[in-house]
Amino acid sequence: MMLETISVLIHGDSKVGKTTLAATSPIPILALDAEGGWKFLQVRRIDWDPMLTPPPVYDGTWDVCHVTVMSWQTIVQVYQWLASGQHTFRSLVLDSITELQRQLMTNLVGSEQMKREDWGKLLREMDKVIRDMRNLTRHPTNPLQVVVFVAESRDNKAGTKKVPTMQGQIVDSLPYWVDVCGYLWVEDVVDVNGQYTGEQARRLGTRKNQNYEAGERVQGRLPAIVDYPNITSMLIAVYPSLQQLTQ
Repeated sequence: MMLETISVLIHGDSKVGKTTLAATSPIPILALDAEGGWKFLQVRRIDWDPMLTPPPVYDGTWDVCHVTVMSWQTIVQVYQWLASGQHTFRSLVLDSITELQRQLMTNLVGSEQMKREDWGKLLREMDKVIRDMRNLTRHPTNPLQVVVFVAESRDNKAGTKKVPTMQGQIVDSLPYWVDVCGYLWVEDVVDVNGQYTGEQARRLGTRKNQNYEAGERVQGRLPAIVDYPNITSMLIAVYPSLQQLTQ
């Protein structure tokens, strides 16, 4: 059983590179794409419809197995395949859990208004799927090495802090369910004279901060701010024994 595993939550504002960061996970990657952003990535990919066929077997000709998620049932079916252990993936990306929660709402009530009992079921179902997917890193026979959850960001109710965009109390508990919760943002790069270079740098905050929700339980093996973050590099930083790991 693989012991060098990690679960990561990435949240950030729109168009800061969350999907691009998730795609740096160890290959082969299973990408559950609920927002359509993966079509723009320059990666070797194969498409899979889990409602029709078993998972493709990794043969070295592709790096990303792409699943277009148009309904909640697709997520249920993918989990059944992964839980069976009948796959060759190393990484799983859910992009984004914000959009997946919206799809679950549609699955529950369609175009109708959510009732109190619907909200309760929504939270229970979303709670279950996130925990179940995370726990695939602990599968008894074929664990995933990396599970990445991507989420949008919003201001908290007080307007003082960036938090993952999720409905209900799950927004408070979600960061505690993963090994690393990181907030991603982009900064303009300046030269030694303080002049803008025209370039931008991605940065991932991984420690508790008054401005954004973040945190880690990897014993400080990641810096408080990771410049130009890469999921595979972060995995190696957490597990130095994986220095020879290649994406």
